[in-house]
Amino acid sequence: MSLTLEQVRRVAHLARIEVSDAEAESTLGHLNGIFALIEAMQAVDTRGVEPMAHAQDLAQRLRADCVTESLGLPALARRAGFQDVAPETEAGLYLVPRVIE
Repeated sequence: MSLTLEQVRRVAHLARIEVSDAEAESTLGHLNGIFALIEAMQAVDTRGVEPMAHAQDLAQRLRADCVTESLGLPALARRAGFQDVAPETEAGLYLVPRVIE
Protein backbone atom coordinates (compact mmCIF):
# COMPACT_ATOMS: atom_id res chain seq x y z
CA MET A 1 0.00 0.00 0.00
CA SER A 2 1.27 3.45 -0.79
CA LEU A 3 -0.26 6.87 -0.50
CA THR A 4 -0.56 9.60 -3.10
CA LEU A 5 0.26 13.24 -2.57
CA GLU A 6 -3.43 14.08 -2.74
CA GLN A 7 -4.20 11.59 0.05
CA VAL A 8 -1.53 13.15 2.26
CA ARG A 9 -3.02 16.59 1.66
CA ARG A 10 -6.51 15.27 2.45
CA VAL A 11 -5.36 13.70 5.73
CA ALA A 12 -3.60 16.95 6.65
CA HIS A 13 -6.80 18.86 5.87
CA LEU A 14 -8.92 16.49 7.98
CA ALA A 15 -6.43 16.83 10.85
CA ARG A 16 -6.52 20.61 10.40
CA ILE A 17 -2.76 20.69 9.79
CA GLU A 18 -1.43 23.21 7.32
CA VAL A 19 1.37 21.70 5.21
CA SER A 20 3.39 23.24 2.42
CA ASP A 21 4.02 21.38 -0.83
CA ALA A 22 7.55 20.48 0.32
CA GLU A 23 6.26 19.19 3.68
CA ALA A 24 3.55 17.15 1.95
CA GLU A 25 6.10 15.51 -0.35
CA SER A 26 8.46 14.81 2.55
CA THR A 27 5.60 13.36 4.61
CA LEU A 28 4.53 11.24 1.64
CA GLY A 29 8.01 9.70 1.50
CA HIS A 30 8.07 9.04 5.25
CA LEU A 31 4.58 7.50 5.32
CA ASN A 32 5.23 5.30 2.30
CA GLY A 33 8.45 4.14 3.99
CA ILE A 34 6.49 3.22 7.11
CA PHE A 35 3.91 1.33 5.04
CA ALA A 36 6.69 -0.54 3.21
CA LEU A 37 8.19 -1.58 6.55
CA ILE A 38 4.79 -2.78 7.79
CA GLU A 39 4.27 -4.81 4.60
CA ALA A 40 7.72 -6.39 5.01
CA MET A 41 6.96 -7.28 8.62
CA GLN A 42 3.58 -8.78 7.67
CA ALA A 43 5.29 -10.94 5.03
CA VAL A 44 7.33 -12.76 7.70
CA ASP A 45 5.99 -16.22 8.59
CA THR A 46 5.41 -16.17 12.34
CA ARG A 47 3.57 -19.48 12.70
CA GLY A 48 4.86 -21.36 15.73
CA VAL A 49 6.47 -18.27 17.28
CA GLU A 50 5.18 -17.49 20.76
CA PRO A 51 4.34 -13.86 21.52
CA MET A 52 6.79 -12.09 23.80
CA ALA A 53 6.26 -9.26 26.26
CA HIS A 54 9.81 -7.98 25.68
CA ALA A 55 12.50 -8.47 23.05
CA GLN A 56 14.90 -9.79 25.68
CA ASP A 57 14.11 -12.59 28.10
CA LEU A 58 14.07 -10.47 31.25
CA ALA A 59 12.12 -10.75 34.47
CA GLN A 60 10.66 -7.73 36.22
CA ARG A 61 12.12 -6.87 39.59
CA LEU A 62 9.07 -6.59 41.81
CA ARG A 63 8.83 -5.19 45.30
CA ALA A 64 7.61 -7.37 48.12
CA ASP A 65 3.83 -7.35 48.42
CA CYS A 66 3.56 -6.40 52.07
CA VAL A 67 1.43 -3.98 54.07
CA THR A 68 3.23 -0.71 54.79
CA GLU A 69 0.38 1.20 56.46
CA SER A 70 -2.46 0.25 58.70
CA LEU A 71 -5.88 1.77 59.20
CA GLY A 72 -5.20 2.31 62.87
CA LEU A 73 -5.46 5.58 64.77
CA PRO A 74 -2.62 7.44 62.95
CA ALA A 75 -4.26 6.80 59.57
CA LEU A 76 -7.65 7.97 60.83
CA ALA A 77 -6.05 11.10 62.31
CA ARG A 78 -4.38 11.86 58.96
CA ARG A 79 -7.69 11.39 57.18
CA ALA A 80 -9.39 13.77 59.58
CA GLY A 81 -6.62 16.29 58.95
CA PHE A 82 -7.04 15.98 55.20
CA GLN A 83 -10.79 16.36 55.46
CA ASP A 84 -10.48 19.43 57.70
CA VAL A 85 -8.97 21.37 54.79
CA ALA A 86 -11.28 19.92 52.11
CA PRO A 87 -13.99 22.27 50.79
CA GLU A 88 -16.85 19.85 51.51
CA THR A 89 -17.10 16.45 53.21
CA GLU A 90 -19.91 14.30 54.49
CA ALA A 91 -19.78 11.02 56.44
CA GLY A 92 -16.04 10.70 55.81
CA LEU A 93 -16.39 11.24 52.04
CA TYR A 94 -15.23 14.12 49.88
CA LEU A 95 -18.05 15.96 48.09
CA VAL A 96 -17.30 17.20 44.59
CA PRO A 97 -19.36 19.21 42.11
CA ARG A 98 -21.55 17.26 39.73
CA VAL A 99 -20.00 17.24 36.24
CA ILE A 100 -22.39 14.91 34.36
CA GLU A 101 -26.11 15.46 34.41
